[in-house]
Amino acid sequence: MQVTFDLPDEVVNQLQPFADKLPQILELGLRELNAIAQSGFSGMAEVVEFLASLPTAEAIIALRPSESLQAQINTLLEKNRTVGLTATEEQQWQGYQYLEHIVRMAKARAFLKIKEADAE
Repeated sequence: MQVTFDLPDEVVNQLQPFADKLPQILELGLRELNAIAQSGFSGMAEVVEFLASLPTAEAIIALRPSESLQAQINTLLEKNRTVGLTATEEQQWQGYQYLEHIVRMAKARAFLKIKEADAE
């Protein structure tokens, strides 16, 4: 399939070094857009996709939020301390708390897996 786009020069300049990876860039961008469209899921797609890739125990233990996800969390924390959260932001915060719970469970199981492997 061939598709033609009219893009601003700035975007074209940014994409030129990645010309051979345009299908992958579009696919990743679409996944992120779909994730953002799901209420309460914005910024969490990368963590969910990472866990779905069945990483090693060591990789799970090393998992940290991306800068963008951490920035979103920090913004919500600050807003909650100062003016309070809207209903939508509260829902997003609940999603982040649930994601943190899932990551903590994954890390606990990863630690157990490593401990069991060391005991053998």
